[in-house]
Amino acid sequence: MTAEHTAQGTTGTLPSAPAPGSATAGRGGGPIRIGTGPLTPAEVVAIARYGAQVELDGDALEAMAASRRVVDQLAGDTTPHYGVSTGFGALATKHIPPAQRTQLQRSLIRSHAASSGAEVDREVVRGLMLGRLSTMATGRTGVRPVVAETYAAMLNAGITPVIGEYGSLGCSGDLAPLSHVALALMGEGTVRTPDGSAASAAEALAAAGIAPVELREKEGLALINGTDGMLGMLVLAADDLHRLLKTADLAAAMSVEGLLCTDAVFAADLHELRPHPGQRDSAANIRALLKDSGLIAAELTAETGRHRFTRVQDAYSLRCAPQVHGAARATLAHGNSVAGIELGSAIDNPVITPDGRIESNGNFHGAPVGYVLDFLAIAVADVASMSERRTDRFLDKARNHGLNAFLADDPGVDSGHMIAQYTQAGIVSELKRLANPASVDSIPSSAMQEDHVSMGWAAGLKLRRSLDGLTRVLAIEILTAARALDLRDGGLVTARSSEAITAVRRVLRRDIEGPGTDRYLAPEIEAARVLVDNGALIAAAEEALRTGLL
Repeated sequence: MTAEHTAQGTTGTLPSAPAPGSATAGRGGGPIRIGTGPLTPAEVVAIARYGAQVELDGDALEAMAASRRVVDQLAGDTTPHYGVSTGFGALATKHIPPAQRTQLQRSLIRSHAASSGAEVDREVVRGLMLGRLSTMATGRTGVRPVVAETYAAMLNAGITPVIGEYGSLGCSGDLAPLSHVALALMGEGTVRTPDGSAASAAEALAAAGIAPVELREKEGLALINGTDGMLGMLVLAADDLHRLLKTADLAAAMSVEGLLCTDAVFAADLHELRPHPGQRDSAANIRALLKDSGLIAAELTAETGRHRFTRVQDAYSLRCAPQVHGAARATLAHGNSVAGIELGSAIDNPVITPDGRIESNGNFHGAPVGYVLDFLAIAVADVASMSERRTDRFLDKARNHGLNAFLADDPGVDSGHMIAQYTQAGIVSELKRLANPASVDSIPSSAMQEDHVSMGWAAGLKLRRSLDGLTRVLAIEILTAARALDLRDGGLVTARSSEAITAVRRVLRRDIEGPGTDRYLAPEIEAARVLVDNGALIAAAEEALRTGLL
């Protein structure tokens, strides 16, 4: 998540990403089909972030119709059935007569649409809607096909319900957030239109030619008992972190080169001695990025081929980058595994089983997702912490091997990047606080019926903030390393960087001037952040390497 992915409906633009609403975002150039099986993470990102269109498969419509027949039969049963002919939560013992069941559904959604606080980003809301739609399509929730068809129509029309950041405890599902979506389905509440304007749901549905839905038995529960919000945030975060970990390898390589370090520690055989896959991939990336670096070659003695500096080893933040970045990759792999299982799950309570039973269960508990969201925030904080330490080395004349203090043009008159590192430090400090897990907290609710909750929604929101922080920290390291490299070799005309790093420096210098007297620094940091966020720097490196980074 970055500042480009805002609640007002704008999105970031990664290289070759489909534009919002583009049909090419779907498989085969058309809408992404939603059937009884799972969506892929790439499909979730395409729909939630880039506005790809969706279409319900015939098998999903048939499965929903079949499970709806089960609900309709139970609705006429004299025996109470939870969610069909009873109240909810702590009120589950109250039998509701048929004449009041439509009102029951309206009351459930209206009372549960109780979020508060800052508006949640558009892509999070779309991911939430998509997750619920995908679960409906499994045929395990008992909703009528028209409910799912209307959700699909809202997604395709770019109608995004307004949801506040507070309201989900991550158990019994993301109740308040999902209720706001169901409220819009009913033609109530506030939404954002495709251009980001606020409108009443009734007006937006009418403008899009979508009829509001009057909910019937079981459907209210089916629309709110899911972990869809936290799952959507996990899938989007994984997409972001995959890019950012490649960027962290790029930043480390630029710092290794700019600080005249040895690249010998990244040799493949050394990493085979401790063959964690993520570590090997990170080391391979750094080796590739540093290949044929003239700056590193200049530091080797002709007689031994060893580094001419008397220091035996480079600092941990440089030498151990593959180990830390690799551990973050392993954490991401675990997150992807959890997301894959969740994307193939049908989460509701009660649920309609394939043999026609309606059963209560606890699958709405968000612990599996909440844990991994917290785990990823820990990895993000550590990667950022290492990046800040590398940046700091450039600014200390005692450790930067011949560069001016703070990379200033005229130290004392100029401050160079002194305060850019302060900005990094402030972000890293916050990332450490955000690494404290939300999922270890639990606040009982619903008269002690719901006495243990996951806080997975909160874990997802703080991970999004963490990823934004990591983006900015890496941008400052890359900005600083590029300035140091310009000072080393006099700029791009006489660049002695590796081919890949030189290509990255060229992209930076299109938007950001090279070294000189002090300038207004905030816009340069923001320009670097955008280049990290939209993947332009990684794209430049990969084009120069003629292969993708791992």
